[in-house]
Amino acid sequence: MNAFRKAEAQLAKAQRRMSRKTKYSSNWKKAQAKVRSIRARIARIRQDFLHQTSTQISKSHAIVCVEDKVRNMTASAAGTVEQPGTNVRAKAGLNKAILDQGWSMFVRQLAYKLEWRGGMIVKVDPRNTSRRCPECDHVDAKNRRSQARFACVSCGHEAHADDVASINVLRAGHARLACGETSPHGASAQEPTEARARLAA
Repeated sequence: MNAFRKAEAQLAKAQRRMSRKTKYSSNWKKAQAKVRSIRARIARIRQDFLHQTSTQISKSHAIVCVEDKVRNMTASAAGTVEQPGTNVRAKAGLNKAILDQGWSMFVRQLAYKLEWRGGMIVKVDPRNTSRRCPECDHVDAKNRRSQARFACVSCGHEAHADDVASINVLRAGHARLACGETSPHGASAQEPTEARARLAA
């Protein structure tokens, strides 16, 4: 689901047209209405997709593990004048894709739908989830050869980087549950909750 990407060209064209109009003129207001209409359509497509997907997952899974702090994932890679960032353009494209997908909204929807059905969502620390080898547990920035390729410098295990991250997130979530560190509301798992009781039943 890339609602913004699909309508990006149309939106950009409408915005350019609006910028060429005299501000607050009747033509400018018409152009502004067009821009708002495209933005509203993008929002509706995104909202519909997120609701359908979160409902489907909440019906088929009792526990879902996700990386915490999506905001950190969309931080700029530009850096500073003294310490400029690397791969800034690629990171900007990734940030745009993440924001277009509405991940934060998706996690919120998934959390309350899981709770309704007696399940839970477990948020884990995102650090090194894409750098840790699922075979030998070796952590190294060099393991992540590219956005898509993972190749462990220690044991040689190779896989798609997203698959590796998914495995590590799931294992970290299970570890949190085993240690009693989490519950559907983020409190201690030792605290009994209605949702946990339903899940255990």
